[in-house]
Amino acid sequence: MVPLSVISLSLCFLLPLLSPAISTNSEGNALHALRRRLSDPTNVLQSWDPTLVNPCTWFHVTCDSNNHVIRLDLGNSNISGTLGPELAQLQHLQYLELYKNDISGEIPKELGNLKNLVGLDLYGNRFEGEIPKSFSGLKSLRFLRLNNNNLTGSIPRELTALSNLKVFDVSNNDLCGTIPVDGPFGMFSMPSYANNMRLNGPELKGLVPYNFGC
Repeated sequence: MVPLSVISLSLCFLLPLLSPAISTNSEGNALHALRRRLSDPTNVLQSWDPTLVNPCTWFHVTCDSNNHVIRLDLGNSNISGTLGPELAQLQHLQYLELYKNDISGEIPKELGNLKNLVGLDLYGNRFEGEIPKSFSGLKSLRFLRLNNNNLTGSIPRELTALSNLKVFDVSNNDLCGTIPVDGPFGMFSMPSYANNMRLNGPELKGLVPYNFGC
């Protein structure tokens, strides 16, 4: 019988080696779950083979040197369907590009757990419901483009805490309430909010509730 101390020592050496594989496997599972949710008439996801442990060989997926998925490029890919909470498993993701498709349903609040996300481009789809307040947890976010969807509700005031945000566009939706003025929102111009018929002007603190008109 092998002594327990030898087994424990072996595990100490093996676990660090296995962790990247375990991580990429969970990321592959998340991407395969996304594929199952989507209709793909032009087969842009054909290379997404769930039998492969490592999704880094799949088209439209970019990984870092540790085989972590850091970018998903599916913009203008003629896909439809919905998004699910599984995307939150892509913990190293920096860019999620799903613009100009026909994706519908609500934006999963779980996307707010992607702490490394820098760019989130969901514009030009048919997303509905409210902008998730959980996006306030995306402290690395610089680009947030949600324009040309069917989003409703007010712009979450929690988003004013996104100090790194440089580009914000929610034009051509059905948002209501007033426009935030704190944090990075002080520098975004009115075209970022255009064609939201129920969205009022900049927030007048103490005079008009931020959700006025909702």
